[in-house]
Amino acid sequence: MRNTRIFTPQELRGDADFELEPAPSRHLARALRMGVGDTLTLFDGRGGEYPATITAVARNRVAVHTGGCAEGLPESPLRVHLGIAISRGERMDWVVQKSTELGVGAITPLYTARTEVRLDAAREEKKLSHWRQVIASACEQCGRCALPGLHPPTALADWLHAVEADAKLVLHPRGEEGSGAGPPGSVALLAGPEGGFADEEVDAAVSAGFSSLRLGPRVLRTETAPLAALAVLQARWGDLRG
Repeated sequence: MRNTRIFTPQELRGDADFELEPAPSRHLARALRMGVGDTLTLFDGRGGEYPATITAVARNRVAVHTGGCAEGLPESPLRVHLGIAISRGERMDWVVQKSTELGVGAITPLYTARTEVRLDAAREEKKLSHWRQVIASACEQCGRCALPGLHPPTALADWLHAVEADAKLVLHPRGEEGSGAGPPGSVALLAGPEGGFADEEVDAAVSAGFSSLRLGPRVLRTETAPLAALAVLQARWGDLRG
């Protein structure tokens, strides 16, 4: 049986009646053709999830009644903050979606020397809204109940000096392979743009406490490298098991 999971920004509680937002209401009523009496699972990104039953359906309105709060899927013991250079088109969406599925704890889009995308205030807010929706949809699909944090686009230099983590790693094809360090509780992972980091940016990252890291002999694309690194980190120190 299909388990339909829906994110709502409303603060949920058990044994209560809610009206869902127009977008998920349309998805449930039109795309999934769900009706009164059908069941689903709701979560609000604060941890935990709620079984719910549809009580009313209209064109852009679905009302539900919630049951008691369930614990839901636990978060990875490894909290990864991904700093990723903004890329064009669907590449950034892909990274945001897949890193959410891989258990990332926070994402900061970065402006670097070779970042081709520059956003004004209006476009920046539009992009953030879009990426939040990508994150929410990925959590609906993969079973997460807590949404990763999404920070506003930031200059690389500012992020390097502000981010805090037990271990700090910058992906670089001339870095060291792997790491023999003990298990950290948190990792700051830095991934560059399509053209790679400028030498002075790598030097700045190392000066800020980052270790240069490469994943293997092949040079990976900007949308591939952070996902491969996340999988390795989660397999080594998190909750990804073979």
